[in-house]
Amino acid sequence: MQIAVVEYNAGNIFSVVNSLRRLGIEPVLTHDAEVLMSADRVLFPGQGEAATTMASLKANRLDEVIRGLKQPVLGICVGQQLMCRHSEEGDVDCIGIFDLPVKRFCPKVHEEKVPAMGWNQLRNIKTPLFDGLKDGEDYAYFVHSYYVPLCEHTIATADHILPYSAALHKDNFYATQFHPEKSGKVGEKILENFLAMR
Repeated sequence: MQIAVVEYNAGNIFSVVNSLRRLGIEPVLTHDAEVLMSADRVLFPGQGEAATTMASLKANRLDEVIRGLKQPVLGICVGQQLMCRHSEEGDVDCIGIFDLPVKRFCPKVHEEKVPAMGWNQLRNIKTPLFDGLKDGEDYAYFVHSYYVPLCEHTIATADHILPYSAALHKDNFYATQFHPEKSGKVGEKILENFLAMR
């Protein structure tokens, strides 16, 4: 099985590569369209600012490539946000797989910190991506200042200032706002579930 990780101008990509290696997978880190299209699974991770990372994707036409992928695809953190329609971060149009806005957290009291950073419960989990996990009992690791609102594509929720989409699913596309590669055994199980999808 060939696993490809999208290579572009974003941070945190190598931690995803290392997490796959711990599962016994040697992924291909690439921005080559043909390699991405022929892979059995594609991971689209990232940390960074939305406008900058979108500019990097568009420079290599990777936005078009990702939008057209037919195999299971997993977006992670900024990867999830860039798979949406538009981000308030840099006021940028994104890939548009999910017809959703990405919004900035707006704290109302001093105790509501931005960015949201640390462990948070996963609730209302659905789809085989979360097989083996316990709804409301398992935690994942988040670092983000922007979020995707709840919607028909939400397959897990988390709560920071307000409830939001911790994960999304549409057709062959999955995405998590949290970092599976930093979420211990819970994240490892999610990656295993993704790799086992047909």
